[in-house]
Amino acid sequence: MSLSSTQTPSCVTPDAHWLSEQQWLSLSADGIQLQLDLSAGLVTLAHFGRQTVIDPAQHRLMSGAATPQASLDILPPNTLFNDAGQGFAGHPAVMGDRAGHHWLTDMRLREDESDRNSAVACSTDNHGAHARLTLIDRLSELEVVLSLTLTLEGVLRQQTILTNHGSAAYRLEWLAACCLPLPVRFEECMSFGGRWVQEFTETRHTLSEGAFTLENRRGRSSHQRVPSLIVGTEGFSEQRGEVISTHLAWSGNHRLLVERQFDGSTQLQMGALLLPGEQALAPGESLTTPEVVMAWSDNGINEASQRMHRTLRARLDWPTEDKPRPVHVNTWEALYFDHDAARLDELVTAAGDVGAERFVLDDGWFVGRDGERAALGDWYLDKAKYPDGLGPLIDAVHAQGMEFGLWVEPEMVNPDSDLYRAHPDWILGIEGRDQPLGRYQCVLDLTRTDVADYLFARLDALLSEYPIKYLKWDMNRDLTHAATQSGERIGMPAAHAQVEALYELLARLRQAHPTVEIESCASGGARTDHGILRHTHRVWTSDCNDPHERTHIQRGASRFLPPELLGAHIGPQHAHTTSRRTSLAFRASTALFGHLGLELDVSQLDQNERTALRVWIERYKTLRGLLHAGVSWRLDCLDPHQHAHGVVSADGRQALFSISQLAMPRHALPAPQPLAGLTPEMHYRLELVELPEHPERRMKQLPAWIQAQLDGQTITVSGEYLLRDGLALPVLDPDQTILIQLSAVEM
Repeated sequence: MSLSSTQTPSCVTPDAHWLSEQQWLSLSADGIQLQLDLSAGLVTLAHFGRQTVIDPAQHRLMSGAATPQASLDILPPNTLFNDAGQGFAGHPAVMGDRAGHHWLTDMRLREDESDRNSAVACSTDNHGAHARLTLIDRLSELEVVLSLTLTLEGVLRQQTILTNHGSAAYRLEWLAACCLPLPVRFEECMSFGGRWVQEFTETRHTLSEGAFTLENRRGRSSHQRVPSLIVGTEGFSEQRGEVISTHLAWSGNHRLLVERQFDGSTQLQMGALLLPGEQALAPGESLTTPEVVMAWSDNGINEASQRMHRTLRARLDWPTEDKPRPVHVNTWEALYFDHDAARLDELVTAAGDVGAERFVLDDGWFVGRDGERAALGDWYLDKAKYPDGLGPLIDAVHAQGMEFGLWVEPEMVNPDSDLYRAHPDWILGIEGRDQPLGRYQCVLDLTRTDVADYLFARLDALLSEYPIKYLKWDMNRDLTHAATQSGERIGMPAAHAQVEALYELLARLRQAHPTVEIESCASGGARTDHGILRHTHRVWTSDCNDPHERTHIQRGASRFLPPELLGAHIGPQHAHTTSRRTSLAFRASTALFGHLGLELDVSQLDQNERTALRVWIERYKTLRGLLHAGVSWRLDCLDPHQHAHGVVSADGRQALFSISQLAMPRHALPAPQPLAGLTPEMHYRLELVELPEHPERRMKQLPAWIQAQLDGQTITVSGEYLLRDGLALPVLDPDQTILIQLSAVEM
């Protein structure tokens, strides 16, 4: 296998080319190419990387490997669908049986007498280059279709479809959505996990013989196991090394696997994790896996992230195209459950005063909801709190120039609720087994038609009665006893079907109310994946608004999601989740690089604080066109306590960079910081947007370019210099940031 780093011209138009006589398939788009050797009925990866020219016969001759002693006479190949029929001793791409039989498979490309090429279909359209490869095993009577798309942005998307052609049911244990051979030179892997208020924590792993496996059994994509891996050469970083970034577009249980055999052959598998007995294919029945998204780069993680950002942006279905991401005010940390009319009125007025554009009423608005222990499921307005309905509040919101949004948590129910008392069998559970509560709530069984219909009816009624433009869709607990209590599958696992039913409910709601935007929130960032973003418009990145923690969280999330999808709010000076105190400048400059909002009681700020906040909001409005359409860059820093990142416009003429110090500097004087993404031939005017107060506490003298600007000079420097030598930095205290804006100038 070869992952070439040879620079060749980009393929502007997607191309799918099938050489039937040579049994060779090539997909190309945006300078990236996937080449597959389909000889011997197998799907072998010959090349995934920059576009290049490979002669099939020469490749087969030069890549034919030796066979070591004390092994099978012919080593089993490492393919895009590894199974045990040829002696492959690693983790199979499919696992299952029919009453203990047909557990061994040997999938080969289908060959019909009338058409030996019927197994291969390829095409191109305005979404990319496509291929469908059909494999069969006649003894087990199973068929597998590998669906491959190389998108316009050079991202590889894959799904696997399994069909049971036998006369008896096939009990499925595992089906890989992708099975990707990796080169031996890939020595490291980066995974992402964490916990509540500390999402997207990265961990590096050294790859060695054996299997590195991460499994998630929490029913949602979860804080603890983000369905993403980055594999690459030793020491890969944001700007260096060869990597493949992978992401499973699925919001439920999953398995991520990297396995290296004794001969060095390495595979990566990703897919939905199935509970025992969860999937059985009846005769003639098919199953399609979630999609895996893969991006290759030989310039570090950045290029892979940028391709992922572009392909996700191209697929998003916005209610209103080109609408700027409005500034939120969310009421949770300002009010919690205290929905006092006078307090709400003060908050609405203050929100409008500082320039907010969307007002989101959080938890506590529905009947019986005075705390977290009761009323979930009873989605009727609390007339005691809102005797005249939501109309007066919405009118006040509109009068301040804002649109109105509402918090809901439709998937959950409190045992202390009218809904649960009427329908205790509507929850996921197993008769005779007590299950632990999570946030004092159970999970409704969305696979039941009556449950889905009830939830749709209640949400549809709210969205039809009131001009609600935004739903904050929350989900505050893991799934445990995830079994249905009705129908033919009573007592059987339903975790996988629950996610599919959620997608169906969201799609149904979107179809009925196409102008409503939906946010995916799950105790913060426990459901931040490409799968949920096929049905929603942003994710709540974390319940933690402390910018110190947020810097890490947003950096991790940005590897797979563009900034405009990451809810990033300015919280209070005293963070509710960490008790850390930070300046407004640090909080605002961190939130700037996402979809900005406010998670604090604006009405309690004094005039000076409101004025400062108003300046930051206006700054966001000025910059969001750049931030939400530009190219994101994360920079490598010599100081491990320093974080630097920025966004550069597609034409390279505008940029904004942030450099933050999160702990005491490594050295007394920070190293110069090279930038990225700029055009070497251009010259840029530098503007220091934010410099922390009282720098004299840390420095006798500022860097010369900063002092010159403070003295009124215009600083212009070439892109080549900024890329090569970078900026001399000031000495910053922990939890401080500088912001630098760059604009191209004619020389």
